[in-house]
Amino acid sequence: MQITVPSEDRRKALKDRHRQAIVAAAAALMHDRQTTDFTVDELAQRAEVSRRTVFNHFGSVRDIVSEVCSDVLSAAVERLIAVPVSDVGRPGMFEEIAETFRTADLVAPMAYLTRLLGNGPIPLPAQASAHPIALRAFTELSERLSAAMLTRYPEADRLSVHLLVGALTSGLGVLYHHWHCATGAVDTSESRRIWAELLDALLEKVRSGYVPGPASPHSLHP
Repeated sequence: MQITVPSEDRRKALKDRHRQAIVAAAAALMHDRQTTDFTVDELAQRAEVSRRTVFNHFGSVRDIVSEVCSDVLSAAVERLIAVPVSDVGRPGMFEEIAETFRTADLVAPMAYLTRLLGNGPIPLPAQASAHPIALRAFTELSERLSAAMLTRYPEADRLSVHLLVGALTSGLGVLYHHWHCATGAVDTSESRRIWAELLDALLEKVRSGYVPGPASPHSLHP
């Protein structure tokens, strides 16, 4: 009897399919139940893989939930990557990122993730160890956006790109906290207006180098 040994490419393709199936199953369970409270066995059954396969890809359910959250927040980066690179009329790296954040629908996924992860606001970065899923989602968003911008601007200094992207994505975490406190993290026209104001404030602060100015009406007070 001849045993066919899968090629390296086939093994990798199978591994990728299993990982995608697990993440997709987790996203479906989260959507159906509006909670992250599900077991590995339930996830494995939904993904049509074994429990062992789940643990071959992820250390815990929390790791899987973190990847789902990161994917939700990173949709804007994927749209940016899909835009053809052209040197004609390019607005510059900062303006390109700023426009990406302005046009991306971040309110819907943030409201969704708030319902899944709990009613309280995701802590500010200084306290982010209290909510590692949220911290990882923003960290992975920063990494994906940095990689995308280095691809679009290969002549750019890597440190400068990482500093710019890090400042903006870390700022998003801070904005989320203020936005949650001001709106309850609901997806309404008013909460979207407040998010747009907060985002404009972040972009202006990063652009101007944090020159002191009037306080935002949505700022938290000590």
